[in-house]
Amino acid sequence: MASPTLLMRVVASAYSVAEKAATIVRKVMAGGDLGIVEKSGANDLQTKADRLVQMSICASLTRKFPKATIIGEEELPPEEVNEELIEDGYCEEILKKTCPAQYTGIKEEELVIWVDPLDGTKEYTEGLLDHVTVLIGIAYGGKAIAGVINQPYYNYEAGADAVLGRTIWGVLGIGAFGFQLTEVPAGKHIIVTTRSHGSTLVNDCISALNPDSVIRVGGAGNKIIQLIEGKASAYVFASPGCKKWDTCAPEAILHAVG
Repeated sequence: MASPTLLMRVVASAYSVAEKAATIVRKVMAGGDLGIVEKSGANDLQTKADRLVQMSICASLTRKFPKATIIGEEELPPEEVNEELIEDGYCEEILKKTCPAQYTGIKEEELVIWVDPLDGTKEYTEGLLDHVTVLIGIAYGGKAIAGVINQPYYNYEAGADAVLGRTIWGVLGIGAFGFQLTEVPAGKHIIVTTRSHGSTLVNDCISALNPDSVIRVGGAGNKIIQLIEGKASAYVFASPGCKKWDTCAPEAILHAVG
């Protein structure tokens, strides 16, 4: 068997790195001190989990793929990263998949990896744990081609013995995995939108679409999951504010699903 291509190694590594990130997110929450700081205001927060997870993801991926461009949401001072934060594993299942032909020749320096260490920070601080995701998106030629979304608290309402967390991943031309693709019930028009960044424009747009119902939740990653699991038919946020670290992984997964 040929050795896995660069893209499949990056995705397989991102999968393992995201699983490690989830354990850090849960550990910070369990420790009780979230270390919250406001960035631009009360709706724009950063916690100790955002900081540690970004260090973990960026340092782990940089070590393996030093020529790739890796951009994280948080502006952090350069510092030595504790070895405990480094994840060097690969998801074997992903390494076994065949890379789509159009991506087999990609060079490391042509990849941009967008990292949102904790999407839905405000919800995380409020205990709305199912809204929280870790996003790692992979772009090539200015286009989102692969993504990993981890939900650290998936299943958290299922009781004390529940296995927490899941990782969804996808590559254009292969598909998306780790969840059950579901269509919205026939004839239903359900919109998912922002929970904490609403505006008159956003609300007017939603009203104009005349939906049967509107779901307001936090996190771009979480909203895309609502779509692919058939809880909503459209994600509407007619406003500036989303950044590429919010959208790269979710967009790749949506396109991988078709």
